[in-house]
Amino acid sequence: MPLLAIVYFSVSGTTETLAHAVARGAAGMAEIALCRIAGDDIVSGRFQNEGLLETIDRAGAVAFGSPTYMGGPAAQFKAFADASSDRWTQQRWANKIAGGFTTGACAGGDQLHTLTYFSILAAQHGMLWCGLDIPGGEDAAGRNRLGSQLGLATQLVDGALPQSDLSTAEYLGQRLARMAGRNG
Repeated sequence: MPLLAIVYFSVSGTTETLAHAVARGAAGMAEIALCRIAGDDIVSGRFQNEGLLETIDRAGAVAFGSPTYMGGPAAQFKAFADASSDRWTQQRWANKIAGGFTTGACAGGDQLHTLTYFSILAAQHGMLWCGLDIPGGEDAAGRNRLGSQLGLATQLVDGALPQSDLSTAEYLGQRLARMAGRNG
């Protein structure tokens, strides 16, 4: 079974809830490593968690997750991305499957920019991007509610993630696990 590394930063718990939903979706199809970026991982502004990076080295697929802050991923996620540059120079993550998920305060809260950031990070590493193949607004189960094909974009409704967004996160996990299985 391929390893799916779910690398994410979460402050309020919303992004962590999405990470766990991605893991539920991939369960039984992939081994799961939940890799939360923590404040203690950042020392003097630099991400320093070699164990997390080594987990990604072993993974067949990676899901990147961060809340969208001020039109992009959180600084803590960006610190992780910057620290991955040693792997980039060696293309150690090349040909891994990658996907992403984010949440924002508003339906049009620039989540697409965060997903674009994730896809560019993956491209720099030579990874293969896996978006959603659920047409927004067309799914009978209401998945891909905000209609982003690049990855999962969500927003809270009345202070909570809608079940349709959690179902979309589970679907993203299934899709990443399936693609990693084909790629392995």
